[in-house]
Amino acid sequence: QVQFVESGGGLVQPGGSLRLSCAASGTIYSIYAMGWYRQAPGKQRELVATMSNEGRANYANFVKGRFTISRDNAKNTVSLQMNSLQPEDTAVYYCNINGYMGDYWGQGTQVTVSS
Repeated sequence: QVQFVESGGGLVQPGGSLRLSCAASGTIYSIYAMGWYRQAPGKQRELVATMSNEGRANYANFVKGRFTISRDNAKNTVSLQMNSLQPEDTAVYYCNINGYMGDYWGQGTQVTVSS
């Protein structure tokens, strides 16, 4: 069983920044990548950014250089620095582990961008 501790969500004004952090623990077999997805009300969950074991980052097009993902493989942690946030970034952000046994998901953290 995998446990997640996510933090860093909250309310921020347009143009502001937030940093999301996620720490995973428990029995995790062969992690391939860790990253973040998000789901806005009435929409499907979508990829935001992932990072492979080798440090290759994959970003959604809408990130457009605003977000930076980082990861500590040894500690099973992943972070997402989000800058220049806009109202359309409002969503629940989920930490994700993709591994040999499939996908594991955190409980999600709410990010709200509003003036």
